[in-house]
Amino acid sequence: MSQPAPARDGTHAVFGNGTAHSRDQHRCVAAAYDPVTLPRLVAAGVGPGWHCLEVGAGGGSIARWLAGRVAPGGSVLATDLDPRDLAPGPGLEVAALDVARDPLPEAAYDLVVARLVLQHVPTREAVLLKLVRALKPGGLLQIDEIDASYEPPLLTPDAEAEALYVRFLQAKTAALRAAGGDPHWGRKVPAALRAAGLTAVDVHLHIGVRHAQDPGLGLQLNHTRNLRDRLTEQGMTQEDLDRVGRLMRDPSFRAASSVLYSVQGRRSGRGRP
Repeated sequence: MSQPAPARDGTHAVFGNGTAHSRDQHRCVAAAYDPVTLPRLVAAGVGPGWHCLEVGAGGGSIARWLAGRVAPGGSVLATDLDPRDLAPGPGLEVAALDVARDPLPEAAYDLVVARLVLQHVPTREAVLLKLVRALKPGGLLQIDEIDASYEPPLLTPDAEAEALYVRFLQAKTAALRAAGGDPHWGRKVPAALRAAGLTAVDVHLHIGVRHAQDPGLGLQLNHTRNLRDRLTEQGMTQEDLDRVGRLMRDPSFRAASSVLYSVQGRRSGRGRP
């Protein structure tokens, strides 16, 4: 598999769009994490008339849901460095955006949401400040990010299989770091939102068990193909990737998921009730 060209800001330098691998990844991400992301937005009161921005919208599952949620009178702008996997619709506009370099309108949105994006951007703290400035007074920012430092295998056929899975996780972490990412950034998001001046910072954690039918494990299987070249650069062989793929498809396999941190904060000032 050819790798996507590195982006100017590092975003999607690892995960590109417009391929069968990317569409499978978007499907797995939505299935694994929409059940966490979307109820958080409901609980925050997102509804008719809200004007929303999604950064790094990927396959568009959040943006499509938002477009239905904020109608009538609301709007959603779904952006991505490469938006070819996004489709516009009623109340939903699509645009290409390099979040690290391109400007955003200030005080324009009731909601800004980014999921599994900023961990891949080397200048993530500066980008976070830009997203805060894009909020109207009282506007809501939701950042959902993982911390991949804890995702151990729990049930494997033997010690050799356990060691192989751990080596796969370590290679993936090294590949993401080599591209300028921080796979452990999830745990740092709450403090980052507070440091950016947001108020009412609220944190929700989600961890699950990976198994053969779990979409989160489907995402790991996707990475054996989608990140093949980068994983081999970190010492994995194609035989290793084939073996870890077979291991994850074993009905008896179990592993802890990474921790998803869903963090909300509000820009100070009067806004929507």
